[in-house]
Amino acid sequence: MKEARDRKASTKVLISALHELEELRELESLLATVWGSGEETPVNTEVLRALAHSGNYVVGARSGTQLVGGLVGWLGRGPDHSLHMHSHILGVASESQVVGIGFELKQHQRRWCIERGLRVVEWTTDPLVRRNAYFNLSKLGAEARQYLVNFYGVMTDGINAGEESDRLLISWQLDSAPAEAAAGGRNSAPDVDQLLRDGAVALLSVGAAGEPVAGPAASSRVLICQVPDDIVSLRRTSPPIARSWRLALRRAISGAMQAGYRVTGATRTGWYVLQR
Repeated sequence: MKEARDRKASTKVLISALHELEELRELESLLATVWGSGEETPVNTEVLRALAHSGNYVVGARSGTQLVGGLVGWLGRGPDHSLHMHSHILGVASESQVVGIGFELKQHQRRWCIERGLRVVEWTTDPLVRRNAYFNLSKLGAEARQYLVNFYGVMTDGINAGEESDRLLISWQLDSAPAEAAAGGRNSAPDVDQLLRDGAVALLSVGAAGEPVAGPAASSRVLICQVPDDIVSLRRTSPPIARSWRLALRRAISGAMQAGYRVTGATRTGWYVLQR
């Protein structure tokens, strides 16, 4: 299947590679709107043009004639010198009425990589954003193996302005059993209540006022760690509490990872699951 003609789509969106300047300008505008960047765009048209021209991954999702989503990535090389895709940015228009565009874009990316012999896609995500944690780790069947402190420096976009940019490095093994099950719509979120009954220890949870509450120091094969319902709103309404969440989560997850744990799942209710 030719990449330029790849038009795999759901019943409501058409996903295809973007090459022409006009459509790349559309993508630049969409990403700037999604990320609240104003005049400072996350990826400009010139960079998108260069990436597309050099055979990297630049795609858009259309509903009718309207561009409603986009995803951009390029090739990277890991510490073991193996090639993978670095998936840099995904954006979906907030006004779109089509459900599941982000998932369709990621599955298109998965197929694109597998067809070219790539088996791993990596990207970074803010660990405090609950919906992204669930999407990445449960809906897609990926894992998080590294906690990156202030990875991009202090942020300036409309969503995260003034925040330090801690990130989880997501690793998506495209031919793994969880990824294949998720691609077929058979994802399954962890059962936190059962994990607690089996001896899991809660490192961090949400308090009555929305503040982070650290659990007792303990060792267990499984650890769980909760994040707030909507960190973006919390940053606007209670900046000190939002800041305390950044520091508390940094201590909890990075400390656990240094002790040999990795993040293997997440629930809709904001619980990360970490296992040795």
